[in-house]
Amino acid sequence: MNANEKKENVLVSGIIDKNTIEWFYKIFDPIPVSMILVDRESRILMINSQFCKFLEVTKEEAIGRPAAEINLNTRFPQVMKTKKAEIAWKHTFTNGHTAIVHRIPILDDKGEVLYGFGMVLFDDMEEFQNIIVKNKLLQTEIKHYKQVLKQIQGAQFSWENIIGSSSRIAEAKEYGRKAAKTSSTVLITGESGTGKELFANAIHNESRRSHHPFVKVNCGAIPHDLLESELFGYEEGAFTGAKKGGKIGKFQLAHQGSIFLDEIGDMPMEMQVKLLRVLQEKEIERVGGTNPIKIDVRIIAATNKDLRQLVEKGEFREDLYYRLHVMSIEIPPLRDRREDIESLIHSLMKKLADKLGLYVSHITPEALEVLKGYSWPGNVRELENVLERAMNLTEEGEILTSHLPLYIFRKERTAAKQNTYKSLSELVEEVEREAILRYLKSTKGNKQKTAELLGISRSCLYDKLERYKISV
Repeated sequence: MNANEKKENVLVSGIIDKNTIEWFYKIFDPIPVSMILVDRESRILMINSQFCKFLEVTKEEAIGRPAAEINLNTRFPQVMKTKKAEIAWKHTFTNGHTAIVHRIPILDDKGEVLYGFGMVLFDDMEEFQNIIVKNKLLQTEIKHYKQVLKQIQGAQFSWENIIGSSSRIAEAKEYGRKAAKTSSTVLITGESGTGKELFANAIHNESRRSHHPFVKVNCGAIPHDLLESELFGYEEGAFTGAKKGGKIGKFQLAHQGSIFLDEIGDMPMEMQVKLLRVLQEKEIERVGGTNPIKIDVRIIAATNKDLRQLVEKGEFREDLYYRLHVMSIEIPPLRDRREDIESLIHSLMKKLADKLGLYVSHITPEALEVLKGYSWPGNVRELENVLERAMNLTEEGEILTSHLPLYIFRKERTAAKQNTYKSLSELVEEVEREAILRYLKSTKGNKQKTAELLGISRSCLYDKLERYKISV
């Protein structure tokens, strides 16, 4: 019996005919994708040349036979019974080939099975695995480029970068998260080095503007006569030396995003008036221009000065102060959250190790205690600088007390003591005593090594220990 006779024998009367099968072949046979059509009894009605090649059979061998006789592992009987399609299933055929396949039952209006359609999606598992790998690489690249885009736009930090669990810093972060959910102006206050810029970054990154620019401007670093053109831009020919075609200002660059105005307390009075207009009218005007430009920008301002005090002195506009003071966040100094110092040290050491290319992973308990006891007037920025210096001095991957600057060891003096003058000899003795204590700690009480480090004899060291009442 030839293939055409077999086709006729397996047709279900009234549902499909010989001409339809022929049309199926004309459509599916040239397609280089394995396809098969079976009846409700899982007998093969149509199988294209690609599938025959894959199964290593001829059409004459396959047509009219139950699919299980061609492929013992077929799941068509189960698909017909459950009436549920199996999409992208991994399947191993009798001949040992493994592929990703579709098995789809075709139902009539009453929900009864008429046919089953099968298709091999991937007949080469190595190719399939390569596609998965490429897809993962593509996802990694997309993630990388998203990070690069964020860096280009300016906002690089999130709440995870703000280290600390003390009540003061936790409260500041909570206010920051609430501020991020609104479009209101934010004023961040705090001493230099407390991390005001980190907070500004985190607020922008958690806001609905996170996919738009984050533009930073240090109001204290730009000359007053250039600040207006820097913020608002200028038209061509606005002044001598103006670029051809003019220049876009920072506010336009930050459109739909956020602008971070650092050191807002240093902004000159004439610029304060213009900034107030931006806040009220939501528009800017370029230097030398006549047409106002509408903008959509969220302002995040920061200062280490007391703006209320500047208002009282007439150095800062009161109306601008209240416009900025909508959402206010105060960042605590490091001395008011000493319980965060240890976690900050370990986080900064990891950051600096990557930056410097140094493997320094430990700090001695003695050095840690010295750092925790210092008042840190320069806050986190000063702590980072001290750690960077110490890590550059290390030789065995561990920070010792000998790697710390001498001033870190000095105890905080009361106001009365600070106002008391000391003689030169008293000051020398004080520094000498602190140096001896420092080296004794670094050598773990080894007097011989301490004397060698200080460049004095061992007997001279004993004299000084007795003189300064230092017991080891």
